[in-house]
Amino acid sequence: MSLSTEDVRRIAHLARLALRPAEEQALQTQLNGFFAIVERMSAVDTGGIEPLSTPLAAVSEVALRLRDDVVSEVVDREANMANAPSSADGLFLVPKVIE
Repeated sequence: MSLSTEDVRRIAHLARLALRPAEEQALQTQLNGFFAIVERMSAVDTGGIEPLSTPLAAVSEVALRLRDDVVSEVVDREANMANAPSSADGLFLVPKVIE
């Protein structure tokens, strides 16, 4: 995949970037270099390779330190709503921002 100058201009417009022509050219070179790397990586056959849980697993055996998924706090709706400027039926009321 190769980006044209027009593609770079559209990306810059979407990102709200004002680029000079020299910057457009440099960005085009950098983006095309990035996509070239992605294409090379995509071409590698990874069939039969198990995903790593961490990059360190490629070097040595790593035991993941995960905690048990247990409830540690009880949600107290009344306490949470106590400082709300406006609420109804246990819900925060906020001003309408979209017409």
